[in-house]
Amino acid sequence: MKRIFLFVFFFFSTLPVFAGDNLHIAQLGDFMLENGDTLKDLRVGYRTFGTLNQQKSNAILNPTWFGGTSEHLSHLIGRDKLIDSTDFFIICIDALGNGVSSSPSNSALQPGDSFPEFSVRDMVNSQYLLLTKILNIHHLYGIIGGSMGSMQVFQWLVSHPDFIDKAVAYVCTPKPSTFDLLIFNTYLQIIESGKKSNMPANEILKSLRMTQSLIARTPGYFVKNISHEKLPEFLNSYNDTSKTTFTVENWERQTRAMITHDITKSFGGAWEKTAAAIRSEVFIIVAEQDHYINPTPALKLAKLINARTLILKSNCGHLAVGCQLKLCREQIRDFFKNKHNQE
Repeated sequence: MKRIFLFVFFFFSTLPVFAGDNLHIAQLGDFMLENGDTLKDLRVGYRTFGTLNQQKSNAILNPTWFGGTSEHLSHLIGRDKLIDSTDFFIICIDALGNGVSSSPSNSALQPGDSFPEFSVRDMVNSQYLLLTKILNIHHLYGIIGGSMGSMQVFQWLVSHPDFIDKAVAYVCTPKPSTFDLLIFNTYLQIIESGKKSNMPANEILKSLRMTQSLIARTPGYFVKNISHEKLPEFLNSYNDTSKTTFTVENWERQTRAMITHDITKSFGGAWEKTAAAIRSEVFIIVAEQDHYINPTPALKLAKLINARTLILKSNCGHLAVGCQLKLCREQIRDFFKNKHNQE
């Protein structure tokens, strides 16, 4: 069960009435993308947990990681989990391209390869529309996200600097390192080569998922936790792709969004100007041995904005938060509850 959790972790005047933890789909009409293209009939999925207070001052946004869904995020919400919803109203939002919100796999008007390319900024803009137009929320107490979810957190901080009081980004980056970009471009190469060779989609997905596993954990973690006897069963787990909403086309579009992610580009690439634009209080959690998202850019930004930091030291790599859940849960809870007065 623990191994499954860690895999899912890698891979959300009158008060409105919110139904807890059921999937909702907001219909937001045609949506202009950062590149000038139009995404037709924008749909954004979301789930909510906890209760929004009368002042609407306890809302926390939780965007999804790469390939993740709001359903995956729901497993991290609860009193003894990563995010405690006892005093907060948690809004888990499905990012564009994850197979729940508008994606190549579910678009009736722009299916498959005809689906337009989008950016992390487009993900954030779609979430802003959902919050302000559908949920009537115009300010957030907090935001939290990991991996690609952290990219959305950082983009929120510069796109809407006065919208959020507190932000938590874990296994995170404000801009991919060159090693991160090598990984993302390897994904694209696998997809392009597979399509040119007319490989079945499930075979392309299998290669992508196995490549992802090579970098999600450290070699030391894998050797320690997967014995020779368990290896055949572990390898066989990659054969079943029938239940995933994260198709090859979805994988490709979200990968391209991560490649172009860079919160400094609106400031001419200047880190100091970028840091000066961030007004929220920020908590940055990185894994020292993260082989998937290199921690160097996040730590650079942390120093510039005087962010609270936690450096996880373990052999769990990119999945270190799942391995050190108690420590992370306690520090996240302390960060969000500090100076917070619930009404």
